[in-house]
Amino acid sequence: MSGSSEFALELLGVHKRFGKSEIIRGAQLQVRPGERVAIIGPNGAGKSTLFNLISGRFAPSSGEIKLNGARIDGLKPYEINRRGLSRSFQVSNLFTRLSVFENIRCAVLWSMGYRYAFWKFLAELDDANDRAEEVLEMIKLDKRRDVLATNLTYAEARALEIGITIAGGSNVILLDEPTAGMSKSETKRFIQLIREVTQGKTLLTVEHDMGVVFGLADKIAVLVYGEVIAFDTPDAVRANSRVQEAYLGSVLAEAQAAGAAGGVAA
Repeated sequence: MSGSSEFALELLGVHKRFGKSEIIRGAQLQVRPGERVAIIGPNGAGKSTLFNLISGRFAPSSGEIKLNGARIDGLKPYEINRRGLSRSFQVSNLFTRLSVFENIRCAVLWSMGYRYAFWKFLAELDDANDRAEEVLEMIKLDKRRDVLATNLTYAEARALEIGITIAGGSNVILLDEPTAGMSKSETKRFIQLIREVTQGKTLLTVEHDMGVVFGLADKIAVLVYGEVIAFDTPDAVRANSRVQEAYLGSVLAEAQAAGAAGGVAA
């Protein structure tokens, strides 16, 4: 059933249990359209599980998850995707034997209403091809369009994954550690790319690099032992004594020092 809401994404009392282990414990989160939210927390806090719940890989044990006012908890991942939510993963998930352009076009086709049909020639689908070219320009891989995905650099492969995630036109984007494994210079460029391609969209990202978090996020959600213990602006989270005690502490101080020394701007 459809609905309407002032929030693009809502988690209302979400719990997730695996046997006797409770990983997510009553998580509450309300994200407005167009907000960029970073989810941070110590290892084992439940960040990946939370993403899996939102994107439909897992169903919550209890509670509600809403996308643009409509409940999506219990739906399959492809059903949630069709309602306007896309997700990238920590582990690369590309068609390595297809070109950069073909990878993007695969993501575009379904969202534009094309289904499997052996009598259709892909080269003749002008609208899909034009949209794929547009996405390639957005992610700055247009000059690499004919390169096989297996031959991309690590940073280029991550950019391609972002392109695949946004190709379908979803208005809510989930990015799972998008800058993991990148150098500082690659990370800085990638943050700018993420800003550009998610302009006007709602963004949730799981990230361990505090420079990325404070350089990208409008708000930060701090997850500790399956609970969201704080959800506020970066400055407010910096000053939150409970957050410092539970997780950040000296990490925040180091991120601030890096920013003052010319690192990623907050």
